[in-house]
Order: sequence, then C-alpha cells, then structure tokens
Amino acid sequence: MTSTTVVVVTWRGAAHITACLDALAAQTRAHRTLVVDNASDDGTAALLAAHPSKPEVLRLRRNTGYAGAMAAALDKVDTPLMAWLNDDAAPTPDWLATCEDTLTKAPLAAAVSARLTLPDGTVQSTGVRLTADGHGADLPEPVEEVFGFCGGAAVLDVEALRSVGGVPASYFCYYEDTDTAWRLRLAGWDVVSAEADVTHEHGASTLPGSARFHLWNERNRLLTLLRCAPRAVAIRQLVKFAVLTLVLPLRGKPAAPNFRLSLRCRVLGAVAARLPRTLVERRSVGRRATLGRGAVWEAWAGN
Repeated sequence: MTSTTVVVVTWRGAAHITACLDALAAQTRAHRTLVVDNASDDGTAALLAAHPSKPEVLRLRRNTGYAGAMAAALDKVDTPLMAWLNDDAAPTPDWLATCEDTLTKAPLAAAVSARLTLPDGTVQSTGVRLTADGHGADLPEPVEEVFGFCGGAAVLDVEALRSVGGVPASYFCYYEDTDTAWRLRLAGWDVVSAEADVTHEHGASTLPGSARFHLWNERNRLLTLLRCAPRAVAIRQLVKFAVLTLVLPLRGKPAAPNFRLSLRCRVLGAVAARLPRTLVERRSVGRRATLGRGAVWEAWAGN
C-alpha cells in the first residue's frame, strides 16, 4: 500500500525538474508522485509528459506560488502522508523510506524534516528553528526534534495538516512551512528531523536576496506572527518593524534590500490590507489549538 503522495511544485522548472523526477523514480519506497505545474511556459509541461516515471500532473491556470500550489495539491491527496519537495531537490533513494519510518517511530509527530544539502556539500537545513524575534531560520545542526520543518523536503501527516487548516495559500512563497509547523505545534503535535538526505540547488525558481524575496519573506513573517504568536509578541514585532522603517531615512543608504524604505513600506501596506482577514484566521488558529501560544513561544523562541 502506498502511504505517501510526493508533491513537487514547479514553475519554469525545465532546467532542473528532470533530476528531481529521476531521483523520485529511484526511491526504495513506493509512492505516488504529483507534480503541480504553476502555469510554466518554458517547456516544463512537455518534459513532465515525456518522463518515464509518468508523474501525475496538476496544471494550474496561473502561478500561485509554492504555498498556493501545495494548498491545491492537498485537495488531491488521498494517502495518509504528503511529502513537500522542491523541484530543484534530488533526494537519495532511501529519503522517503527514512522519513516514513521516522514518523512511524514518533507517533506524536505530524511532520518530519529531511536534511537538505547544497551542491557544494554545505548543510542548508535539518529543520527550522524559531528565533527570539520570531523568524523561522534554517537549522544546519542535526537535532532529533525541531520547531518546524523545511518545506523544501518534508513529509507530513495529512489528517493532522488538514485539522490545523491546511496550507496558507495566500502566502504565495516563504514561511508557509514555518506557519504550518507553528499551527501543528499549537495543536499539540511534534516535528522531528531525519537523516534523510536531499541535494538542493536552492533558489532555482526565486532569487534569494532579491527585492521580491524580501517582500514575501518579511510580509509572511509578520503575518505568521499575527496568526500564531502571543498577542504581545506579534504587536511588538509589528511595531518594531514599523518604527525601524520610519527611522531608515535618518540612517543613510541601507546595506541590504530588506532595509530599503520602499520595500518595507510595501510590506507594511500588504500586512495592513490583510489585517482584518488575518485576525479572523488568528481566531481560527486559536480555536484549533490545544496548547497556549505563550507555552509554545516560551518553549521554542530563541532555543
């Protein structure tokens, strides 16, 4: 019996998705492969149709980002487990088996994060930690339990995922994994790490460090805090972001794109526009929670 649907999200992935599909075809554990194509226009569709593994394809009419595509895929998943896999990631043959077995041995866990390694051999992530100011940051050191999973390569319990509200589709890209892990933890689930290796090109579809990257990253961090963090923490971090934005003109030329006044004003505008909806979502997250926001924050923030 197949336990896992491996979901691969792609957008203009013609240059690298074949390596991903080849690696999935070599897995030692049977699975279903579902590729969500975010309206690629670079020949990706032809490559998917021609690949010997014959993956199922869900082609979307527009680019909905990683978060939107994962949310669309969740509606099509009919297996107990769902793997999230970037299209520029190539797992070793035992990746899926190791992740499935790790979850089996940890009955209180709803997600397992794989070990992502960059092409130069540098470990990118074994999971996600929660910083003292509410950032989700990659954790390169191997630890058994992590705050959250890295969405580039992870396996999740589908029933648990659906019970906490699924994937935040409106995020488009970035922090959908941290937000999801946070809601799982609020609902009483654990997240673990596994020595399941995946080589990750990283940033093949989006350019880390670009203005667009920082816009999505900063916006979604603040939205995640508003949805999941204790009220005082969320307000403090939002005010801190706004105050720093206001004083930027006094500090001279910014050293990094995420400290550019125009970008940060766009972030604040986007958060303000989404605030009514986000507060409704916060109440929904609270209703599903079995642990207090403060308890989860104290246990993981800065640790």
